Amino acid sequence: MSDVILRDLQIGDAGWLIEQHAVLYARDEGFDESFEALVAEILANYIRNHDPACERAWIAEQDGQRLGSVFCVRQDDETAKLRLFLLVPAARGMGLGQRLLSACMDYARAKGYRRMVLWTHESHAAACALYARNGWTLTRSEPVHSFGTDLVEQSWEIAL
Repeated sequence: MSDVILRDLQIGDAGWLIEQHAVLYARDEGFDESFEALVAEILANYIRNHDPACERAWIAEQDGQRLGSVFCVRQDDETAKLRLFLLVPAARGMGLGQRLLSACMDYARAKGYRRMVLWTHESHAAACALYARNGWTLTRSEPVHSFGTDLVEQSWEIAL
């Protein structure tokens, strides 16, 4: 994975991220099209409104192929929110998730955020284990019906 670069968001990445989230979550989690719409809204908001002084996106790429993403966005003056953390199946289990998470957390620290938060689902066991290994704390776990299926939503946070 040493030849994998982490770069900023470029033209075409948003469409790829929307498609990857929609296809992978439909296949693996049974999510409906409302999840695709949510991802599209998150990306449209980021592209239109992000503040490059305190927000950043990373796209992992190897030989021109996108492998994953993570975003650090401002929730408030002291809190950064981790969003759109994704690895394509072929890139999982090779340490790239840790590399993306570390880049995001290091950036948030460098920008003066005092804590980070994220929202996910219990079914993402590998990601949740990664968060726990990096010192994140599970702050909320709640059964819901979202995106056309029964889920357990989770909120995590970490002091920076």
